[in-house]
Amino acid sequence: MKKSFSILSLTATSLVDPSPITSPLRIIVPLLTTLLFFAFTTTASAQDLSAAKKTVKVLSSANFWGRGYTKEGMAKAAVYLCQEFKRAGLQPMEGNNYRQNFSYPVNTFPGKMEVAINGKKLIPGRDFIIDPSSKGMRGSMKLERVDSFFVNPANHVFIVPKDKLTWSVAQKVNDYTVLEINKKVLPSKPDSINIDIEQELIPEFITSNICGIVKGTKHPDSVLMITAHYDHLGGMGDQTYFPGANDNASGIALLLNLAKYYARHPAPYSIAFVCFAGEEPGLKGSSYFTTFPLIPLSSIRFLINVDMVGTGEKGITVVNATILPKEFAMLNKVNDQHKYLSKINPRNKAANSDHYFFTEKGVPAFFIYTQGGISAYHDIDDRSSTLPLTEFSNLFKLFIAFNTALMKS
Repeated sequence: MKKSFSILSLTATSLVDPSPITSPLRIIVPLLTTLLFFAFTTTASAQDLSAAKKTVKVLSSANFWGRGYTKEGMAKAAVYLCQEFKRAGLQPMEGNNYRQNFSYPVNTFPGKMEVAINGKKLIPGRDFIIDPSSKGMRGSMKLERVDSFFVNPANHVFIVPKDKLTWSVAQKVNDYTVLEINKKVLPSKPDSINIDIEQELIPEFITSNICGIVKGTKHPDSVLMITAHYDHLGGMGDQTYFPGANDNASGIALLLNLAKYYARHPAPYSIAFVCFAGEEPGLKGSSYFTTFPLIPLSSIRFLINVDMVGTGEKGITVVNATILPKEFAMLNKVNDQHKYLSKINPRNKAANSDHYFFTEKGVPAFFIYTQGGISAYHDIDDRSSTLPLTEFSNLFKLFIAFNTALMKS
């Protein structure tokens, strides 16, 4: 008579029987363990992705107004991040406050942002943007053509036709006004312009880096650091804001997910997390942190900065890969073993995000961003509703595996 392979019907004898036929648990237990592992990791990944989508949606909403300089956008984002650090269980990096305060000047456009060409009203952000270092302007004036642009010399107003509108942040105000206008809406003969634009230079805009840490279980004085900037461009006038879903709510979402993971699963090394303010006007937050570090820079074994990680169809690019070949080879080895991402592209040293000042002070650091997918950048179309987060879960797993390898090296 054949033995039953029902787990519930197994006798004590069958549990110790070495025969593969009479010991079905030898097959079933490993199988169940494998199935449970995959079910757990799949569920965890789904939860991580869901949390990330929520974070991106919140940070890129109108309530945070582009996480910039008007309507308290960046201030609200700082409060939100402090709450998230506390909820995750991170300790402040210094004292009992997650904030590292600093300031810098910034030119802002808090009120009216109205422009009409030949009597036709233009839509801010969609039809035109103002150069961020421009002065405010109000009035009606004639235009004359000079080469490929249009000017009103008396009022120092310049009109520049553009194929794509991308905005930025300036720390000064010039004695002229530059408007970039989408070629699709610019008349063939722009003869006149009506302008009503409010502008305000803030000499000392006060903001904060948000800094937290999970102490290491074996080597607390050795640190792995994860960084991302939370500021974006803010608002251009009181009706138009730049959401900044990919740049860089996506990076903050990844940082927060990693913070929650390491708070639940402390590592042998301390894992530090810094959300930088003031990246867009020139890496202000990371410059300040590396000048007045809250932990010794010499204690940082490695730093990974993430900025614009909301896609990934074409893999990722790693800045500093060529100057850190050992760590880049390690990252590729981990990825090859687990097949997380389709491609990891190396790039040389570059001063294009918050890793830079750490690199300049001898801290080994990667700056990682994803490739492929949407093309929205520094415009009003960088929204959460169109951000795919294609490889977010795999990037999260890659970071965990890479950090583990770093701590063993």
